[in-house]
Amino acid sequence: MHNDNWDDLKFVLSVAETGSVSGAARRLGVNHATVLRRISAFEDAHGAEVFERSQQGYRLRTDRADVIEAAREAALALGRVSDLLRAGGAAAGDLLRLTSTDTFCTGVLAAGLGRISDVMAPHRVCLMSNNAHLDMGRLQADLAVRPSLTRPSDMSGAAAAELGFGAYARDPDDRRWLGLAGPLARAAPAQWMAEHVAPDRIGACADSFLALRAMAVRGQGIAILPHVLAVECPELRPVDCGLPRMRIPIWVLCHRDLAGSPRMARFMAVVRELLADQAEALAGP
Repeated sequence: MHNDNWDDLKFVLSVAETGSVSGAARRLGVNHATVLRRISAFEDAHGAEVFERSQQGYRLRTDRADVIEAAREAALALGRVSDLLRAGGAAAGDLLRLTSTDTFCTGVLAAGLGRISDVMAPHRVCLMSNNAHLDMGRLQADLAVRPSLTRPSDMSGAAAAELGFGAYARDPDDRRWLGLAGPLARAAPAQWMAEHVAPDRIGACADSFLALRAMAVRGQGIAILPHVLAVECPELRPVDCGLPRMRIPIWVLCHRDLAGSPRMARFMAVVRELLADQAEALAGP
């Protein structure tokens, strides 16, 4: 694709995705007039309009949806070229981004970051705590550590350990439960609660096991927590509630297109070793 056409197409794609010229301008860091000029240039070059103009703004023509889809594919393809070059030929000191949940970032990976950094030197390692899944396809992160029943189809990697869960409370006779929200609402503990805990027994909720632990420590109810978090708090006691033995695989993952990189293989290996060394504590009783 010619550079001028691609540069103009970026503006077209941004207007379509943000829904407005002003939104595209903010995303791209340019002014309103620049967006209008680049859209006009693209339409003039191809002899066809992509948007309908009205007093309400720019609306994508219904017969141009395929243009936007092609633009997205082009953006991903160009991004993939950059990603592959970055993975195979990174310069010394490049930043390697390791993402995981707050549970792993604070309880496991932060303590082992020195070990990881030593192996990956001279590259720098950045720990990114995020309970939502980052878009590995767009390389928002290089490597992910995630507890999940299955490995995503677009990811490459292996399970390094298991994460065990149990029910805990300050008072084991408490009848109130703490709910799981956000990304945790799709986790195995939330699924068990949906089947075994009446909704009127669930009070406050949180999208973080660290937050749930803090709430349980303050006597706000029963929380299903990773054992590795609960054992750090002597105030918490196990609750006999019929929760079965629950263990979830802990995956070390990268995007499948980057799996052949020697640097990525080394990165994955040291993180897997770190988790394997703590497998007993992570699994719990």
